[in-house]
Amino acid sequence: MRFAPRTFTDRAGRAVLLRSPEPADAAALLDCLKRTSGETPYLLRDPEEITLTVAQEEAFLQNMLDDPRCGMLVADLDGQILGSASLSMAGPCRRMAHRCDLAIALYRDFWGQGLGRAMMQTLLDTAPTLGYTQAELQVVCDNHTAIGLYKKLGFAECGRLPGYLRYPDGRLADALWMVRPL
Repeated sequence: MRFAPRTFTDRAGRAVLLRSPEPADAAALLDCLKRTSGETPYLLRDPEEITLTVAQEEAFLQNMLDDPRCGMLVADLDGQILGSASLSMAGPCRRMAHRCDLAIALYRDFWGQGLGRAMMQTLLDTAPTLGYTQAELQVVCDNHTAIGLYKKLGFAECGRLPGYLRYPDGRLADALWMVRPL
């Protein structure tokens, strides 16, 4: 699905365009994912694990645009992609069709500027129009800033998964499952 583009002014006064990515954004999105994965321990992959080709990412982005129940937003500042947020089906089964998963990754330089909140709120506002009645996400338990944001957006903790991530040094990180009725 395609989001209607809109401009958001962050706390620093910058006008950031929230829009659906196009296949032509594939290389920039891969670079963004690699950078964000290296800036925080809270994402699933290390930068070197992101091995998609530009062609594969282009196909993925086209599929997101073509899928009526999935969507992705990018934050675009003067042509530079600062992060992305996505909404996707929680599962392929009819009994799960009411549930959607949300995810977000944003450059560390733009944390705390209201941009993540604006992106997540856009996903939450759109989800019911796609037939979803429940939004879900997973967040590493140590990511207190994100957990605070999600709670402000109406999410509640509904479970904990021990050992969700294993870091290269052997440490484990638990995850919280959070849910929000739409």
